[in-house]
Amino acid sequence: QVQLVESGEGSVQAGGSLTLSCVASGRTFSTYAVGWFRQAPGKEREFVAAINWSGDVTDYADSVKARFTISRDGAVNTVYLQMYSLKPEDTAVYYCGAGRAWLLRYAATTYAYWGQGTQVTVSS
Repeated sequence: QVQLVESGEGSVQAGGSLTLSCVASGRTFSTYAVGWFRQAPGKEREFVAAINWSGDVTDYADSVKARFTISRDGAVNTVYLQMYSLKPEDTAVYYCGAGRAWLLRYAATTYAYWGQGTQVTVSS
């Protein structure tokens, strides 16, 4: 069993930065890949970034590539999403998920465990 808690909620102006954290409990967390997804009002949950279980492979949606960085710190069971050059279209609730099927990382259904979400608002 894995439990995830996101934090880092904030409101920033366009061009600003935020860092989200996903803290996990559970002894097996280190064996899971972690994905960040986001969901804007009236839209489906969409893939943002993912990191494999060992932290040496990452992947990003084209819309955030070169602006967002995902990383994990096994010592504190935490995965981070550093967001730079934020745009109004990045406004959404951001969720982290833990799953084992790296090849299926783009699909929300891949992830067995989810956090409660954290709000990111970017104003123009």
